[in-house]
Amino acid sequence: MSSQVRGGTRWKRFAVVMVPSVIATAAVGVGLAQGALAASFSVSGQEFKVKATQLEGWDFVQYGSVASGKTLDGKDMNAPVAVSGFSKAYITNMCQSVVTPELPFGIGDVTLRLEAGGKGHDRVYAKDLYLDVSQLDADAKFKNIDIGVAAGSLAKSKGKPGIQPKTEANPYGFSQRAEKAVLDNVQQKAWATTAGTFNLSGLKLRLSRGTDQECY
Repeated sequence: MSSQVRGGTRWKRFAVVMVPSVIATAAVGVGLAQGALAASFSVSGQEFKVKATQLEGWDFVQYGSVASGKTLDGKDMNAPVAVSGFSKAYITNMCQSVVTPELPFGIGDVTLRLEAGGKGHDRVYAKDLYLDVSQLDADAKFKNIDIGVAAGSLAKSKGKPGIQPKTEANPYGFSQRAEKAVLDNVQQKAWATTAGTFNLSGLKLRLSRGTDQECY
């Protein structure tokens, strides 16, 4: 009976996130705000990967924060992140993957892979987008960028992103902003994303055993 209980608990860990995260962070250092919450919800204990040919975004902002939640074992978790915001963004050839480890009944690791905005389809479109990013590799270009802005100066106005609502970021901490950002050849790890609108053209979702189907 005890083994059945453990099996049931492990299956509950396999929480599939249907809405993918996207990619955005500047190619400069980020100061982390003390005691801040990045997303306005408790994040899952599974970091995910995202890959894209290109992200084109407008009204870019970024500030340091902390993503808080629970590990897969139910322990408290706090992870430093770079919170990035856009008023709107377009993503080409987006791929997201997340691995759920050690499922019961001999299944082992399982990878969820999601693709959208590929060849023959419209680019992925996101409006009022915020991302909690822990790692990024990309070729980045910025238009009219300001680096070292006090985070409290990023107040949202006229549809432009500022500090995420319900986020307790340090208003005196490091942040940056740019009129436009273009990131090519993107590989990213992230904890969470929020968006007012997320349009996924040509959506494909697949489950596979093992980890060889991750986006990268």
